[in-house]
Amino acid sequence: MPFKALSLKRYLCVLLFCLCALAFTASAQQEQTDEVVRVSSNLIQTDVMVFDKQGRFVRNLPREQFELRIDGKLKPITFFELVKTGSISEDAQLAAARGEARTNVSGSAASTDSNVVPLDRARVVLFYIDDLHLAADSIQRVRNFLLNFIENEMGQNDEAWISSASGQIGFLQQPTGDKTVLRAAVERLKTRSTASSDFERPPMSEHQALSIEKGDQGVLDFFVERFSADNPTFPRQSAVEIVRRRAISRLQQAAGVTTNTFASLNNVILSSAQLPGRKLLFFISDGFLIDDQLANVPASMRRIADSAARSGVVIYSIDARGLISSTDSSAENAATVSPRLTHANAGDVTATQEVFRALASDTGGRAMLNTNVLQPVATAALKETNTYYLLAWRPEDENPSNKFRRIEVSVVGRPELVVRVRRGFLEQDEKAESRRNTAAANDARRAETKQATQNVLFKAIKSGFPLNSLPTSLFVSYADAPSIGTYVTVSMEMENEGLQFSPVEGKQTAIIDLAGAIYNDQGKPVSGFQNKMRVHPPVDTSVTRKQGLVYNYQARLKPGLYQVRVAARDPGTGRTGSALQWIEIPDLATRKLSLSSVIVGERVVESTVPQKDEETAKNTAGEEVFFSVSRRFTRSSSLRFATNIYNAALSKDGEQTPDVALQVQILRDHQPVLTTTLSKVATKGVPDMTRLPYAAEISLGAIPAGRYLLQVTVIDRIAKTSAIQRVSFEIG
Repeated sequence: MPFKALSLKRYLCVLLFCLCALAFTASAQQEQTDEVVRVSSNLIQTDVMVFDKQGRFVRNLPREQFELRIDGKLKPITFFELVKTGSISEDAQLAAARGEARTNVSGSAASTDSNVVPLDRARVVLFYIDDLHLAADSIQRVRNFLLNFIENEMGQNDEAWISSASGQIGFLQQPTGDKTVLRAAVERLKTRSTASSDFERPPMSEHQALSIEKGDQGVLDFFVERFSADNPTFPRQSAVEIVRRRAISRLQQAAGVTTNTFASLNNVILSSAQLPGRKLLFFISDGFLIDDQLANVPASMRRIADSAARSGVVIYSIDARGLISSTDSSAENAATVSPRLTHANAGDVTATQEVFRALASDTGGRAMLNTNVLQPVATAALKETNTYYLLAWRPEDENPSNKFRRIEVSVVGRPELVVRVRRGFLEQDEKAESRRNTAAANDARRAETKQATQNVLFKAIKSGFPLNSLPTSLFVSYADAPSIGTYVTVSMEMENEGLQFSPVEGKQTAIIDLAGAIYNDQGKPVSGFQNKMRVHPPVDTSVTRKQGLVYNYQARLKPGLYQVRVAARDPGTGRTGSALQWIEIPDLATRKLSLSSVIVGERVVESTVPQKDEETAKNTAGEEVFFSVSRRFTRSSSLRFATNIYNAALSKDGEQTPDVALQVQILRDHQPVLTTTLSKVATKGVPDMTRLPYAAEISLGAIPAGRYLLQVTVIDRIAKTSAIQRVSFEIG
């Protein structure tokens, strides 16, 4: 696998092609959002997991052994398949189960759909932190749990989404595979005091308040006697009324907090429908009551179950309190330990854990309770949800009644097996919904104006989920220059295939509307752009290489964490694409060793690049390098990359030169595919020793197709420090 560092002259050539941003092949494929449970007039599908007594997933069960019932009525299984979460074929299998793709005899996709995402797609894991019901010590356990997942459990291509009931995570509450962003999100998790907290003495728990409301005389007498002891002038009947009003107020406050928790959870689940495949969601809380008398709990639970079914979300719930008993379910109850409350307190733990059991069972997941060690919980949940059976059936009722339909699945002849399946779904009239959506789309087209185009672009930018009808790639890099300072370059590329051309001033022209925004970690816009690109059909039709449309924008930014969002729209077809990327800019003024972003490009085989004449071919032989926004390369090419090393320490001798060594690795799923030897970075001819350039080339011919990380590690031998920079790329 040939690897070679480039000379300073070659480095400048590499830098030149990066700055010029030459157009290159735009091979982005449209990503399609798939629901694991699809409710439509075609087929309805659900995911099912089957485990033995040891908790191991049971494979190789035939379709005939599954029995499916809807509201107790036996249904024939129309589609049956074993699916691996995050696999290459998951999207195709989900589409086939909806009747949207041709399948072979075994039920798997007969051919690869053009909309299926290629290569190594991976898991999507959501963390919903119910910080409205978390004590201070629980918050710290949750933070440690999340950091352990980020550092040790999260795969190279995984995405995680950390959200909270209170919204305190703010702008960082969005799905990402960037570990820097996820760590920052964890850092924002703090203890939240809620309106449901009881500051009176002795404190009254929600469960004790509910016991009073339900007529538990022992609990009522305890609080009445304690009140009378502190207020001896009050008649007993007045004390009883005061305690009852206190219990009602306590329940009303708790109901309000519970309503907010459920509403926020449902919004996160609905939003996750835009992410592909089946998602695992960890619901983490200290628990709370979900009694039918509180906050219209049954309706809220049904909405969450239905949203999870339509969005493909499985909930694994975690009690952050760990191993607890009836006497220590919360610190505030320590003052109310009394023989008179023994019966009420005994049910407190069970009652507050019911929410974990309900959410998990309603969505086909599992409640992880009574464990003081949270770290293995994520490992177990990821392993359990790694594989599932996909079942589909045809609905009989052509007039949906908006009722909640209950799903039951069993394995015939295997009563010892544990079957986890979603509890049900809301039957809705999707034809009416489709008609409403079509009418809205027609109205939007009729109202098409310049202002409407701007609104579409800004709406796409504000959304945290990329649009793909116009495939759009984004690469954001940072660098530092003596006369400029630290700046970022935003490079976006749009696929030019399918653009609508029309005559403008005698030339066939297509126009692309562009917009972009740069946000800081608080979600405040700090820079942006809006522009148009005029595109003409290629004159040389012999060009064998599709060329994408590349647009660059530069901005000076202060050190910090930023997110760049861009959008593009073809007004002729109405197709819109968007993309986003996080970038962290270090503070070079601290004089710490740092690396600029790694810029990558592709040097193609000479025979595949057409030359206009022999002289041009002679002058450019072997140097046809294409700056790559999408970072997708062919195996027949070579990858070239360039970076700058900042703030290397200088020797104290008369030469005042740095001593820096560099190593390059290509990683796949955290495993090294290529590792170069540690080599000294050349400094001869470098005019500025505080900015050391480095460039190299790697042949891709021996590397299999897939998704990779290029990791550059630099070691300052004088200062005894190191720095790492990474960039992802794909080989197809």
